[in-house]
Amino acid sequence: MNTAGTIDRPLTHDPKKQAPMKPSTSELTSSVIEDVTTTGATDSRQNRTREMQLIPEALARAHMHERLREAERDRLAVRLAAARRMQRRAERASLRARRALAMAVMH
Repeated sequence: MNTAGTIDRPLTHDPKKQAPMKPSTSELTSSVIEDVTTTGATDSRQNRTREMQLIPEALARAHMHERLREAERDRLAVRLAAARRMQRRAERASLRARRALAMAVMH
């Protein structure tokens, strides 16, 4: 089955191997713009393809950085809560010691 590729299913995905677009017969010949250079279009298609292939990788990298920042923020919050707990415990111990000292001085 030797059918030509369509727009949705090209024969190849390599822009260099694709045939250049031809004007349709229904278009007026005076409105058709001359095909000056196709290398610029090919290069831009290749760059766009490369950029689009790298988008998921960039998104994954950004997601990973965000998760790392979130984990660091959570660790800092846990350490802060522990420090406050220890500070309250130390203040209570200090008050108990002061009361015990006051009771010893009184008697």
